[in-house]
Amino acid sequence: MADGKRVLIVGFGLAGMSAAISLQKAGWEPVIVERAPGRRRGGYFVGFFPEGKKAAKALGVFDKFHFRTPKGTETWDIRPNGDRLWSPGFLDQPADEEQGGIEGALRGDLEEGLWQVAKDICTVRFNTVPCAIDERGDVVNVRLRDIANGAETTESFNLVIGADGVRSTVRDIVFGPREKFIKPVNSMICAFEMDAPIPTLEARDGIMICEVDRALWVFPLSDKPPTVLLTWRVDDDDSQFTRRPIDVVREVYGDSPHKRMLGAIFDQLERKGEGEYLYDSVNKVQMDRWHKGRVVMLGDAAWCLTLYSGMGATSAMKGAVELADAIAASPGDILRALRDWEAGMRPFIRKHRIITMMKAEVFVPSSRLRSRLRHQLMRMGTRSLLKRRRNEACSIMSSEAA
Repeated sequence: MADGKRVLIVGFGLAGMSAAISLQKAGWEPVIVERAPGRRRGGYFVGFFPEGKKAAKALGVFDKFHFRTPKGTETWDIRPNGDRLWSPGFLDQPADEEQGGIEGALRGDLEEGLWQVAKDICTVRFNTVPCAIDERGDVVNVRLRDIANGAETTESFNLVIGADGVRSTVRDIVFGPREKFIKPVNSMICAFEMDAPIPTLEARDGIMICEVDRALWVFPLSDKPPTVLLTWRVDDDDSQFTRRPIDVVREVYGDSPHKRMLGAIFDQLERKGEGEYLYDSVNKVQMDRWHKGRVVMLGDAAWCLTLYSGMGATSAMKGAVELADAIAASPGDILRALRDWEAGMRPFIRKHRIITMMKAEVFVPSSRLRSRLRHQLMRMGTRSLLKRRRNEACSIMSSEAA
């Protein structure tokens, strides 16, 4: 191991590749292993926040991201009687003066940008999972299994990063059964890219149909058909996996008055193959500590805030950059670096965990009272957005006049 700086990163997603790039810049030799047989393509809609932009610039990948933020888009909150109310959309949240507003992309767009850098600086092994992790002093011995042929090998590293998602294998091995850390939200999601625009909807526009316990969101993109998010609340997550996803969502939304729009969406979902849509329960991950010895959890594996937060991509990249910074700041003392990193990241995650509780009610209200409160909140947001757009228009006019 070159200079005692060999790191195993389990998980080939946004957190894993961001960790590989940031640690390689700090002088480490990264090796990524991934359960899947290859890279994922496409994916669901992702909002990329200012903190994520800052991290991407530090990684040197920001200019490699293909953003699909639509211009001139409007979002409509559709009421049960069919009335359409102009409303702030997901990307209309207030901008950061330094980093700008939120960008829209597909998850695969961000992974592609990271890959353009990661492929030249680290080793990536697909079809590979850890099956044992044994720390001895400043070395972590990891037994790796090739899923394709069952072959196992043991390799030594100086740091192991579990960036393998909500149902993390690294966390299972080192910290204990996943039931200790995964907290169900009693909700389901089904997200996918449309192949064609939705009838009755302008291609550039988005919609929200948010009823008690179920919702439909359509996120427009600048150069592709929109993406769809179906989300609904349930009493029993397991019951949602006993049938085909399309059969479940047709039943959940079967009595909706918006049959034409939903029919077009369901017809496209019916034609999707496995891997072309995301269908899953919504879960939080809560851990009292994110590191144990020289093994550290990162991204959703450590703190999943749920899709409702919109902060998954941003927090993954921010966490990876700050992890590398903390390690660089404490050369020769990896344990102190991990403690410092965790102490620095926790307030950010704690804040967004609280905010996510409110965001979940915006996405899919859980009662009639909260639905009414959501409606009032969206009306306030509409007034704020209108005021902001007027101020922006006045600023542009003033600049042109000058």
